[in-house]
Amino acid sequence: MKAVQIAAPNQLKIIDLEKPSIDEKNNVLVKLTAAGICGSDVGIYHGTNAAATYPRIIGHEMVGRVESVGENATKFKAGDRVIINQVTSCGHCYPCRIGRGNVCDNLAVRGVHIDGGYREYMAVPEEDCYLLPDSLSDEDAVMIEPTTIAIQACSRAQLVQDDMLLILGAGALGSSILKIARQICGHIIVADIVDAKLEAAKANGASYTINVLTENLEEKVKEYTDGHGSTVSIDASGTKDSLLTLLKATGNAGRVMVMGFSTAPIEVNQFLITSKELDVRGSRLQNKMFGKAIELIEAGKLDLNGSISHRFPMTHAQEAFDFVDTHDPSIRKIVLTFENL
Repeated sequence: MKAVQIAAPNQLKIIDLEKPSIDEKNNVLVKLTAAGICGSDVGIYHGTNAAATYPRIIGHEMVGRVESVGENATKFKAGDRVIINQVTSCGHCYPCRIGRGNVCDNLAVRGVHIDGGYREYMAVPEEDCYLLPDSLSDEDAVMIEPTTIAIQACSRAQLVQDDMLLILGAGALGSSILKIARQICGHIIVADIVDAKLEAAKANGASYTINVLTENLEEKVKEYTDGHGSTVSIDASGTKDSLLTLLKATGNAGRVMVMGFSTAPIEVNQFLITSKELDVRGSRLQNKMFGKAIELIEAGKLDLNGSISHRFPMTHAQEAFDFVDTHDPSIRKIVLTFENL
């Protein structure tokens, strides 16, 4: 079978591997049909993702059809459409024991620390597979994984109905967070530098929008929150100054969510945290949130149809990543497909 491997930063190869076999642990064999390209995949390709190891078969937004199951597999049958959990954890360490396996001491993420979904077949444990809703195509279903990241962020933020939420960044991550947050609270401010993205955010449920290039973020947030500042702020931009910006914009007793992976030093003002008694929290990956995302889809509360803007055959991955690097404004979500390889 064929796979996409990042041998080293900026070195993408199409390699040949043996087709995997199922065993007692990895008891479901999945034939991949679609895999999304995420910003973290691009970071691994360019060598800017601090968590990645090389060489690596990347891809963590993984959708396919069950080809066969082992004797001890009871949840799935051949032909079932599934999405695969990217998180693997040990189940024994302190984070796992308190129900936070997404930050397991021995965490291994498919496509980052261990090989992921840019390959024709994967053998995985059945507990890592989730049945897809019939209403969603295989390609659009790759968006379930980014949705789980958004659910995790809102969960870590303890977002409630009365919150006044600020989302900094209206790209793919910010848009996913908005889709989840609007299920919980009605007072949402979205900030970005691109008017078209802000217009889309307004159409998708944002109460207010701020263009940080032309407007003062802190002043506008206070205006939109009766002078208090946001009660929850989520950084979906990960820029060098985004954390300090959110510390300033968040009101007393608020929560600030950090999701970026940059290792570069940044400025942090301790007085802002202490004087406002802010909670600054990280949110990483997702903690068994696939079921919740699928429940929202099946209940008609979340529509991921029409999410994909571009498609490339898996064997044209280099072309796809080159296109990502153009930053073409038409790009929303790019998917690699596995038909006719």
